Amino acid sequence: MGSTIRSLLLVVLVVFVEICSVASQTDSRDSAGLKALMDGWKNFPPNWQGSDPCGANWVGISCTNGRVTSIALSNMDLEGTLPGDISALSELQILDLSYNPSLAGTLSPGIGQLKKLKNLILVGCSFTGAIPDAIGSLTQLVYLSLNSNQFSGRIPATLGQLSNLYWFDIADNQIEGSIPVSDGTSPGLDMLIHTKHFHFGQNRLSGEIPEKLFSSNMTLIHVLFDGNNLLGKIPDSLGLVQSLEVLRLDRNSLSGSVPSSLNSLTSLSELYLANNKLTGGLPNLTSLISIYTLDLSNNSFDPSGIPPWISGLQSLSTLRMEYIQLQGPIPTSLFSPPHLQTVVLKRNQLNGSLDFGTGYSSQLEFVDLQSNGISAYRQGPQNSIQVILADNPVCLESGPKPAYCSAIQPNSSFSTLPDNCIPPQCGSGMVSSPKCGCAYPYTGTIFLRSPSFSGFVNASIFVQLQQDITGFFQQRRFPVDSVSLSNPRENLTDHQLLIDLSIFPSGQDRFNRTGISFVSFALSNQTYKPPKIYGPYVFRGEKYTHFSDGGIGSKSSNTAIVIGAVVGGIVLLLLLTLAGIYAFRQKKRAERATQQNDPFAKWDTSKNSIDAPRLMGSKAFTFEELKKYTDNFSDANDIGGGGYGKVYRGILPSGQLIAIKRAQQGSMQGGLEFKTEIELLSRVHHKNVVRLLGFCFNRGEQMLVYEYVPNGSLRDSLSGKSGIRLDWTRRLKIALGAARGLAYLHELADPPIIHRDIKSNNILLDDTLTAKVADFGLSKLVGDPEKTHVTTQVKGTLGYLDPEYYMTQQLTEKSDVYGFGVVMLELLTGRPPIERGKYVVREVKTKMDKSRNLYDLQEVLDSSIIVSTTLKGFERFVDVALRCVEESGEDRPSMGEVVKEIENIMQLAGMNPNTDSASSSRTYDDASKGSGNPYGTESFEYSGNFPPSKIEPQ
Repeated sequence: MGSTIRSLLLVVLVVFVEICSVASQTDSRDSAGLKALMDGWKNFPPNWQGSDPCGANWVGISCTNGRVTSIALSNMDLEGTLPGDISALSELQILDLSYNPSLAGTLSPGIGQLKKLKNLILVGCSFTGAIPDAIGSLTQLVYLSLNSNQFSGRIPATLGQLSNLYWFDIADNQIEGSIPVSDGTSPGLDMLIHTKHFHFGQNRLSGEIPEKLFSSNMTLIHVLFDGNNLLGKIPDSLGLVQSLEVLRLDRNSLSGSVPSSLNSLTSLSELYLANNKLTGGLPNLTSLISIYTLDLSNNSFDPSGIPPWISGLQSLSTLRMEYIQLQGPIPTSLFSPPHLQTVVLKRNQLNGSLDFGTGYSSQLEFVDLQSNGISAYRQGPQNSIQVILADNPVCLESGPKPAYCSAIQPNSSFSTLPDNCIPPQCGSGMVSSPKCGCAYPYTGTIFLRSPSFSGFVNASIFVQLQQDITGFFQQRRFPVDSVSLSNPRENLTDHQLLIDLSIFPSGQDRFNRTGISFVSFALSNQTYKPPKIYGPYVFRGEKYTHFSDGGIGSKSSNTAIVIGAVVGGIVLLLLLTLAGIYAFRQKKRAERATQQNDPFAKWDTSKNSIDAPRLMGSKAFTFEELKKYTDNFSDANDIGGGGYGKVYRGILPSGQLIAIKRAQQGSMQGGLEFKTEIELLSRVHHKNVVRLLGFCFNRGEQMLVYEYVPNGSLRDSLSGKSGIRLDWTRRLKIALGAARGLAYLHELADPPIIHRDIKSNNILLDDTLTAKVADFGLSKLVGDPEKTHVTTQVKGTLGYLDPEYYMTQQLTEKSDVYGFGVVMLELLTGRPPIERGKYVVREVKTKMDKSRNLYDLQEVLDSSIIVSTTLKGFERFVDVALRCVEESGEDRPSMGEVVKEIENIMQLAGMNPNTDSASSSRTYDDASKGSGNPYGTESFEYSGNFPPSKIEPQ
């Protein structure tokens, strides 16, 4: 019924346009089709008026002989769907609606009626549902870019009929199922012999990669299948595609050995096979004479030494062979390829001495050998090379640690410099361009999916790219004055390189809509192609709000606007008096309700208002800022979650890593609890308390922005999820750090703070395993110095909850001490507080015998510390833990006393309690890292009728 009505309306509209546009330059069918699109859209350009789009030069519309041949409306903030009425535009050749994230809904099969369509580009929208089979009938299609949407379902086999297809990009969606190939009765992707690009990464494709998919007739240069669920072996037929330059099969579940046929791909410059289940011997890839990047990391190859053929790869720039059972010494010839920049061989069994020799590459910048058996480092004149040897024997000696024993990754703070001029002070949100003019630039992010370089600390790489992009726009007389690049950073999950791009307008301080349309199309359509070393890329533009040609369009004509204004004015005059009286009477009632329900009602985050709390060093972020810093809260930046929502890794423009705790709708804290956490954390500053950088409280969102603490929670390490090995000395230092953080909250914060949810999930470990107390959502202030407790509703986490607090509802600092005592027992046993119905406090008390060695607790101790020859101070540690979990709070020590006890235990064990970190020595399992959530809590409000200390085995 709906489609029938739309068809009738379209017919009526055609007739109307025929009558009203006798002198029109636009074909009546196309005029009617565009009018139908307008009815389904908001925010279309303001000059979309009248019935003659071609004659009136509608923004984004190009015509030939009165027929609409191109719709290029990228980054116009369009809202709505893409209705089937677009099928009326039968001469359409280009449809580009990219970077309009509010364009959503499914694609109508009617799109298959656009038989002359050559470019279908919908990058960075929010389209859902299956890709229509009807697209397979668009036989003239050259560019098909549907990446960065929410498409699901399977790849239509009919796309194999697109014999002219050059660019095929469906990456970053939710597409599932197997890759279709022809079977004699239906088409398949093996028929796309003229296609150059298969970009299918970051989806849910499954099954085996069909052997039939590849053949010697194909002209593919990029095959990007990374980040899917593909199984089985790598097809031998890949070796037949002699044109192949980039092959990404990483982050799947591929198994078997690497086929020797890959050795015939002499044009291959990028080979990513990491994070699969590949077995057998390391492949011999001697013939890959053009290879720049080789990544074989995290597979199950047979143990072997470093292959000698690597030194013969003269084009090699990046070598990643992490966690593949390499063993033996490192030959100096490994570093001899003349273009070598980065070598990552961590988490293997390499041993002996590290010596670069005299023939190492002059471009070598970064060598990561963490978690091996390197016993010596023979340093020479190669001071420009950053070497990481953390968790090697050479770094386990006592005393001050050299710089190469840290695990700090390289980074870049590159930003395009002014062009021999002094940048002015720009106001009103403007930015100074490289030519020192103030303007509103068009901004976005370039994603280099497989760059042929890794030394991104080298600024010349980005200067070259900036000059190349500038030259492209100026040669084609685009309305572009200059461009700048900034903030290059590597996504460590998929090794894509992200660069922020700003494009400045020429001749004025802002772009008009036509200028934005031209610039966006050049990037979305891949008209701009960077030099080969930068590899395949995709651009994601950000919303532009400073157009020079007025506001957004409306669905009414100018006449209708005038009539509507007159009628509206009359009605308004009649209603104003009544409305004003009613509003005045409701004002105070509304204010009171708002203040009760929204603790931020009078919190003006743009300035220090009277009612705002004092935020020391914390910032109120906007939703758009945090969206940008996390790449639109992408799955690649998802580092954990819980019942309340998710935690995302982000990066500030300064390059600082951050962790953003984002509450999901329906699971957010109450506004008061959210405000409490912000107020508390913004004024506590201690190295053992996680630092709050800011928050977001708009657009219905609750988000907290913390410093990024890379090694997750103590619970993750004790459970083995993080891959970090904690021996006895490290556990002592972690306990001391957490105790000092709590003592600071109890004794030095003004007013004192009771955390109320101390547990191993809320103790985070940074890159040196320094403990940091986190998550203050349930915390309480002790505002009255005369009071020893706060009467409050019981909240906490099962297993850590103080039984006295549970029974009396009187919260004291000793309630935190109880939770900390449970954490100390976790450090001893490695177990969660309640496991199979057994409570760790009861288990330790029942099994201990003070007359025997180690109190006879070997049965319940964590195996990671039992292997130690001596556990100096063990018995005293147990004594302190059990004092902390006494039934009565009066019998428990204060946190200050606990700190002193642990310091004495460490001195007894021959350790210095004032060193800064637990250890820089670590072992990782990157595949499991981030599986937990180090920034959140699974706390809940009790409604049961038993204290946790009374739980009996089931």
